[in-house]
Amino acid sequence: MILAALVLLGMHSCTDETIGVSITDSVSSIIEDSSFVITGHSVLNDRVQMRTTTKMLGDLNAAGFGRVTASAVTMWMPASKIDTARLTVQSLDSCRLKLRLPVYGGYTGNAQAPMRLDVYRLNKTLPNPIYSDFDPTGYYDSNDLLASESYSPTSGWLEVSSTSYSESTSGDTVRVISVPMPLTLAQEIFSAYLSDPSRFLNPRDFADLFPGIYITNSYGSGHVLNIKATELDVYYHRHCIVNDTTEVDSTYSQTYLASTPEVVSNNIIRYQIDDAVKQMVNAGEAIIAAPAGYEVQLRFPIQDIIDKYRANVGNSQSIINKLSLELPVSIPETEYDIQPPTYLLMVKTSKKDDFINGDSLVNNKDSFYAVYDATTRSYVFSGLRDYVINIINNQGGFATEDDFNFTVTPVDLTTYTYPQSYSYYYYSSSSATSVVTKISPMVSRPAIVRLLLDKAKVKMTYSKQIVD
Repeated sequence: MILAALVLLGMHSCTDETIGVSITDSVSSIIEDSSFVITGHSVLNDRVQMRTTTKMLGDLNAAGFGRVTASAVTMWMPASKIDTARLTVQSLDSCRLKLRLPVYGGYTGNAQAPMRLDVYRLNKTLPNPIYSDFDPTGYYDSNDLLASESYSPTSGWLEVSSTSYSESTSGDTVRVISVPMPLTLAQEIFSAYLSDPSRFLNPRDFADLFPGIYITNSYGSGHVLNIKATELDVYYHRHCIVNDTTEVDSTYSQTYLASTPEVVSNNIIRYQIDDAVKQMVNAGEAIIAAPAGYEVQLRFPIQDIIDKYRANVGNSQSIINKLSLELPVSIPETEYDIQPPTYLLMVKTSKKDDFINGDSLVNNKDSFYAVYDATTRSYVFSGLRDYVINIINNQGGFATEDDFNFTVTPVDLTTYTYPQSYSYYYYSSSSATSVVTKISPMVSRPAIVRLLLDKAKVKMTYSKQIVD
């Protein structure tokens, strides 16, 4: 994207006084030079910090990719107000754990494979921060089994999500896998609320009562689920009098607990990498695999780019409009046709940990993201203009070692979509606007891709004016 603000550059530097000056009678030049050498190699990244409520569950063994086993732990965000009007514990009828997954892209693997999940009660609060290699041993007791249920990606029912706590947009159609839970659990939570509602105002206080749950696959192999939201719903009845004479029992439901961004949750992921993938990595291929697999450390030739730009500009005045990097890819052959990550993050290696741990958003100076284009089979990092401008303006055009080294890693993006605008007088049919609200390590599904670094293209667009 060409930014609105243009910065005027001289041969070696620019001054604040020249910023924003337009160039008239200029000659526009576009440099698209694949002669710049982009190098990189894969590194193992099997320990990632979770920054998302998305959960993976299941067991998948795919030739050409490897085996992924995934389970999850989560604390709970309690409802701050529970319906108690004219109710007792005897009014509660049942409770269910609901796992909500997208209708499309909600699983990877064989949907017909028979699987079974177990749900355990945690006996102490989860650590924070928490990572994908977390060992739940000691955080639950095998005797505290709350539920055991068969499941598949096509089990359950379809419904329109009306919740606002998940990372999916309210109004999305989701598939709901419903797991019966002990009625005694609902009664325990209800009684605790009657006794002290203040414990439900803060998830940490509530964790002293109910630290959370551990969900694991206990039988079968063949698929992994992409669970976007997790909640505990309680069903109850209330005695009502209609028209002052007729007595009826009406049934209701309420979400007592939910896994939200405010509480600690974690995917426990074990990825046994296929030998074919290891061979590609050992041969020097730039392989990215998720979740908790490979990422690529890349060396970006920014100094060569700046030097060539200066040589082409000479003594003329110039404005850099755009700098982008296109990374063509190929997709390794795998069982179940495992696809590339939807998003890649390119961040300075020195700043990667701070970026992930700080739950940051890209700033286009030392961090960028790109979306996979299935038509061109490529990722395009289009927002690198501020990156090069910063080096020219603030470092005299001389890149440091830190400026060369980047890590390219698969991520999940959370977005918020602003609805179309309405008015009392008119309706606007303009497209809705989406903004990125969170970038986190990819744990939504298995993914793999090979970056063809020898075919990478750097494209710079600038305007220049010949000075007499």
